[in-house]
Amino acid sequence: MAVITTKELGSIGDQLYLEENLVRKFGAYAEQTNDLALKNKYQDMASRHQKHFDALYAQLK
Repeated sequence: MAVITTKELGSIGDQLYLEENLVRKFGAYAEQTNDLALKNKYQDMASRHQKHFDALYAQLK
């Protein structure tokens, strides 16, 4: 595996924080709405950002 520089590690950390925040926000939006179509869209967005988070986190292993 290639060595990750300090700057790259910082950038990945920042992106992980942002992705985690989006997962939480879209999850909360999904819980708060009564509109089924909107709930599904929010859940899809939360899932998409969770996949982004997982992919970034995998780069640190």
